Amino acid sequence: MSLTVLGILVLLACGLAWLGWRRSAVAVLVLTLAGVVAVGDGPLTGWMLDRLQAGYTMQPPAPWAQRNVILLLGAGTVRNAAGQAEPPLYGYGRIARAAALYRQCHAAGGDCKVLASGGDPLHNGHSEAAVYGDLLLALGVPASDLILEQRSLSTWQNAQFSRPLLLAYQPQRVLLVSSGLHLRRSLLYFAHFGIRPEPVRGDLVRAVPSWLPQAWNAALFDAALHEYIGLVRYRVYNALGKNTPPITAPLIPAAR
Repeated sequence: MSLTVLGILVLLACGLAWLGWRRSAVAVLVLTLAGVVAVGDGPLTGWMLDRLQAGYTMQPPAPWAQRNVILLLGAGTVRNAAGQAEPPLYGYGRIARAAALYRQCHAAGGDCKVLASGGDPLHNGHSEAAVYGDLLLALGVPASDLILEQRSLSTWQNAQFSRPLLLAYQPQRVLLVSSGLHLRRSLLYFAHFGIRPEPVRGDLVRAVPSWLPQAWNAALFDAALHEYIGLVRYRVYNALGKNTPPITAPLIPAAR
């Protein structure tokens, strides 16, 4: 997204120069260069990431309840060289964190379920929940404690379709596991459906300070911008009445 915008600005500057509007062309080029530095060198990207990820840890406070759900959000799937679907970069940290939390919960003597939420929005032939579920099984989560929600195609639907599964189990505590930069938007959407889980991050990403623009920083900027757009869109849709009415009665106790 950021590279597309910068490319458009360069073309705009060329067009302005061709029309003889040199001052305007120079102004656009300066704006473009400032954007390259702010995004590619890390300062703007780092600021955006810090605001999104602030306050989220890898470990929830003790103790565990009698009935617990570890709700794992999917990060998509990718096809490997053999044509099989597997988690992408952001998926493995979430899966590992969910498995570690399950072991802690089980060791504490509580009843624990892992609810993996995610359909197949990228049409790779298998739902995120099923792909992640296979890895959770390999990491020691028994099938009897694994719940798969395989219909959702977005974070909004993660919350919407997880609600009836949580309602059926009636947990006393729910932990929401996702990437650090994804948690703020996820919590907002889940709260809309009366679900207020405790956030646990599966990964933490940082911009790389550099004197030269880095593609890594541009990619992280795009990911962060996607989250901010989602936060704004939620509020705009609420104001326009396009979202379903919020569920005010909480499904579970508020996070402690």
